Amino acid sequence: AEYMGVPRLGRYPSVRMEHEKKSHKPVRAGPKAIRKKDKDRARKGVTSNARQNPKAFGPSSGRSAQKQFMRKQDLINKKLHVPLPDRSVTELPPPVVIAVVGPPQVGKTTLIKSIVKDLTRQSLPTVKGPITVVSGKKRRLTLIECTNDLSTMLDVAKVADLVLLMIDGSFGFEMETFEFLNILQVHGFPKVMGVLTHLDRFRDGKLLKSTKRKL
Repeated sequence: AEYMGVPRLGRYPSVRMEHEKKSHKPVRAGPKAIRKKDKDRARKGVTSNARQNPKAFGPSSGRSAQKQFMRKQDLINKKLHVPLPDRSVTELPPPVVIAVVGPPQVGKTTLIKSIVKDLTRQSLPTVKGPITVVSGKKRRLTLIECTNDLSTMLDVAKVADLVLLMIDGSFGFEMETFEFLNILQVHGFPKVMGVLTHLDRFRDGKLLKSTKRKL
């Protein structure tokens, strides 16, 4: 319908005239849009999908940049943690001999592996014979695991500078421990350090404290 030469929209104003057309919306997804993007890249001379602005993916704040820098420096310092021997000195002092002594299944091998892991940052699969590690620029440590053989105890007691005496905290002292202490009295008695193991088997804190005091 027309009124004074002006077309009316009818009763509902939301209804548009038939001859009005919607604006064109470009396709942004799908295979057609991908082909269009490839053509645009080829026209601009871009051959790879690498990011064009590396700063766009940098840290958003100074605090974030500081954390990234500190993290990187920590990783670098961990690699430099392992001390290297001083090669300029022709004659290095002999290594300190540390003997790990204790009854079977008390944790001697586990202790040696832990010491090697802490000093060298390398895991040791098996313990066979003496193991020498570098603990400083002019210091080396030789770790020896002593078995319950009497002849091995005699040999270890003669050369050891430090004895790590392993004691099972859940069981207490055993006969092998006193035998080795008697052997040490005859052969100079080096420094002895007691190490309690298997303390995780105690559930009661008071019992654990009293056991430590007794041992």
